[in-house]
Amino acid sequence: MHNSLIPLLRALSDGKFHSGAQLAERFGISRATVCNALKAAEPAGVSLHKIPGRGYRLPAAPEWLAAAEIRTLLQGYGTEFSVEIVDRIDSTNAALMGSPGAPHRHCLAAEIQYAGRGRRGRIWHSTLGGSLTCSVRWRFDQGIAALAGLSLATGVAVIRTLREFDIDSVQLKWPNDVLWQQRKLAGILIEVQGEANGPSIAVIGIGINLRLSPHSRASIDQSVADLAEITEAPIGRNRLLAALLFHLNAVMTEFERHGLNHLRHEWLIAHAHADKTVRIAMASGNDLIGRITGLAQNGALLLRTDDDKQIAVNSGEVQLARVLT
Repeated sequence: MHNSLIPLLRALSDGKFHSGAQLAERFGISRATVCNALKAAEPAGVSLHKIPGRGYRLPAAPEWLAAAEIRTLLQGYGTEFSVEIVDRIDSTNAALMGSPGAPHRHCLAAEIQYAGRGRRGRIWHSTLGGSLTCSVRWRFDQGIAALAGLSLATGVAVIRTLREFDIDSVQLKWPNDVLWQQRKLAGILIEVQGEANGPSIAVIGIGINLRLSPHSRASIDQSVADLAEITEAPIGRNRLLAALLFHLNAVMTEFERHGLNHLRHEWLIAHAHADKTVRIAMASGNDLIGRITGLAQNGALLLRTDDDKQIAVNSGEVQLARVLT
């Protein structure tokens, strides 16, 4: 993505036509640079009108993230975070993992990520104005071992956030996905650093699809959903992020005190694959097949195999298994 794209789109957010010459003069760049930068608007998920003799116009401007607005909304919740917004970044998680001086409860959100990451080396695709991608740096007194199950706790925070906007039909897929009609609506990526016995730091990355562009959908190698499919009422990204931080704060406070003990039941109620037969692809290359029976205190998935053995699975990719009857 061209560095000038988002500043140019911000200038076009007034809904008026602006000529290439006007934009070039305003930003101190060439008309060719303006043209080349704005060519990336559609792949980024933004519809742009271009009319010869009149210039460029945004028929519908994205709702830009605004740190001041988010902080004001958080005051209404009685919650405080350090909030930083950037136009573009490779990965908010990578940025916070590489910032040892970042404060506790620091939220970094980006208008767009161009190298966002998911689990198992996947790419997280985002749409400009149609996705919410953020990471939060959280300091724990406990060691890394005590953070097992943190992605599940974060899933509870996402579910609570969506329910605040009357979105009740979402489910959780172990260990870190949020689904709607078995399609991925949101994802979570947890990265930790620190000592085995404490203290430790977690970077909690969350991505939520609000309105995916056709270009983004075509780039994704799995079934996905967005909030625009679920609700007719548009959900503002600033309101959504403020609500997410509020619920994340409550869940992290609970997790610090009790681990998954008090959150486990809430996660299980929303479990998309509860009591279903699944196939789990392990990092070793082997597959496990069995019926899900529950969730261990540390967040491991409990699986009963065909030979009636119960196994605790700590990592792997879960898919519904096709069972011959």
